[in-house]
Amino acid sequence: MVIAAIGAAAAAALWRRDGAPAVGAALYHAWELFLFIAPSLLAGLLLAAALRQLIAPGTLARWMGAESGWAGLAVATAAGALTPGGPMAAFPLVLVLAGAGADRGALIAYILSWALNGFQKLLVYEMPLLGPDFAILRTLLTLPMPMLAGWVARRLPIAWAPPK
Repeated sequence: MVIAAIGAAAAAALWRRDGAPAVGAALYHAWELFLFIAPSLLAGLLLAAALRQLIAPGTLARWMGAESGWAGLAVATAAGALTPGGPMAAFPLVLVLAGAGADRGALIAYILSWALNGFQKLLVYEMPLLGPDFAILRTLLTLPMPMLAGWVARRLPIAWAPPK
């Protein structure tokens, strides 16, 4: 509702400043963006739903649960780095992992690894644009960050339960 209200206020301001044709152009561009994002969103949600059916609740707890220690954080970090796609794929997978028994430390390690050390980002953007030396140096420096963040998250006295 908040986002809808902000969108309506922006449309009203645009209407006032530039008139109805500008609002129509904005709606057209929003529709184009939706059509561009929809396949990724649908694929990510279908992947998450399929994994939710394939992974029995509690199965993942052995690998990425609270008792998995540093090995669980390493598994989550590797999985995050190897997850292709944008947030439409990664965030639904986080919900599936949470429902399958991964603890908050592993989830934080996963999502931070996906954001910092995504393999596809390294190959597609960093290596060609910034050069291999920079890309390798940046990756080596950020490699331990997801595990460290997951370790800290496991120790913070904040109650959290995955959404149902």
